[in-house]
This record gives sequence, C-alpha cells and structure tokens, in this order.
Amino acid sequence: MIFFSRRKLLDNVGRVVAGAAIAAPALSASKQSDVPVPRRERRKLKVIIAGGHPGDPEYGCGGTVARYTDLGHEVVLLYLNRGGAGSPKLPPGELSALRTAEAQKACEILKARPAYAGQFDGNAVVDAAHSDEFRKVVEVERPDVLFTQWPIDNHPDHRATSMLAYDAWLRMGKTFAFYYYEVSDGEDTQMFSPTHYVDITAVEPRKRAACYAHASQTPDRFYALETEIARFRGIESGHAQAEAFIRHVKSPVDLLPDEL
Repeated sequence: MIFFSRRKLLDNVGRVVAGAAIAAPALSASKQSDVPVPRRERRKLKVIIAGGHPGDPEYGCGGTVARYTDLGHEVVLLYLNRGGAGSPKLPPGELSALRTAEAQKACEILKARPAYAGQFDGNAVVDAAHSDEFRKVVEVERPDVLFTQWPIDNHPDHRATSMLAYDAWLRMGKTFAFYYYEVSDGEDTQMFSPTHYVDITAVEPRKRAACYAHASQTPDRFYALETEIARFRGIESGHAQAEAFIRHVKSPVDLLPDEL
C-alpha cells in the first residue's frame, strides 16, 4: 500500500489544476472549429383520441389535438358511434348524418382525421366480438399515443369506449402511451385527479371553433362548462387554460405535446 504525504498530495492537485487551465483554451478552440451537427428531425407521431360520440374528443382534448397537429403530428378522432340518438326532432339516420358532417368540420378545424368504430349511440356493447373489432381499428392506425374517456363517466357510451380502448392497449402489449381525459367534469366525468396537463392557452380559439362545429349539441351550454374546467386546470398547472389527463401508471412513455 502506498501512502502520500499531505504536501505531496497538494503538489499533485496543483499540477492537475494547472494542466486543466492550460488545456481549456485549446479545447474551446477545437469546439469552435467543429462543423455544427444538424438537428435531428422529430419523428412524426400517430395519436388516437377515442370518444363515445362526435364532440367528446373535441371537448376533452381539442386544445391538445391542436397542439399535436401544429407540431406536425397526425391525429385521428376515433368515435365509437355517429351520435344518432337523443333528438325528438330528427330520426336517427338524419341525426347521424348531421353529426357526422359536424365531426368532419370539427376535424378540419383541428387538422385531424375522423374515424368510426361502427357502434350505435346509446347502445354500446363491450363483449369479445366488439372488443376485437375495436382493437382491429386501433391496430390499423398503429398509434404512438392513445387517449380514451374516463371509465366511470356517467354516460354508458363513454364507459364502453374506455373499456374497449383499455382492452386494445392491453392486448397490443402496452407498447404505446396511454392517457385518460375528462369531459364536463362534475357533470359527466367524476373523481378525476390529473397527473398531467397541457397548456392550451394559445390554441383555445381553435378548440372553441371545433366544439361549436357541433352546432346540434347546444355548444353554448357545454362549452361554457368546458371553459370553467380549462381555467381551473390552468390554475392547477400554472397556465391561463389547460387540459388535464391521467397517464396510466404502466404507460411506457410520456408523449404529451409539452414534452415533445
């Protein structure tokens, strides 16, 4: 074993410091002469927002959708049904056609693309056959991120969407990011404690326009509630307005727009 005296140790430290001081300018000059490395292009993501009816993804995630598409990512709004029930003025076929047209307009505003899972408004089914059908739709899209509704929302179509999306994520090996979103918190979504937020302050006008594209669904009433929610989530997260999400604890990555 070799022992160093205090004096010898200090002498060695001094030589190291002096050497570093001499080498530093040369290292700096070398860095300045290096050719700049081109910035690596960001990979384009595929994002799916699953919702029970036309309007659900827009109200719950419209600002986040706008953030994604402004960054160049592809977003698909996957509606469980076309929203044909619930109107005393229009038969289901006419209402479905109207709401499909409204969804198309909303998607154009958000620069997203609509897709449909083929179920019927108010009659959602969660069984092996429908789970397979829903999963196949998701598999074709090959998402990097999947958002779905909260599993204890009041509306049964929302709950069905949540279960179908969760089953698809599980059966596809949990290989992509998975989040839950809220709609009409306190009226429909309840017991929602966010883990993540997205600042939507700059894109709120586009979210508003997309929601108002669903003119048959009394947007004056529902968007007023959504605005209160967005402002409250903004207070929680330090923004003027925000959307809130729960990331599944086993979601492999965090791919919200603020993280990209």
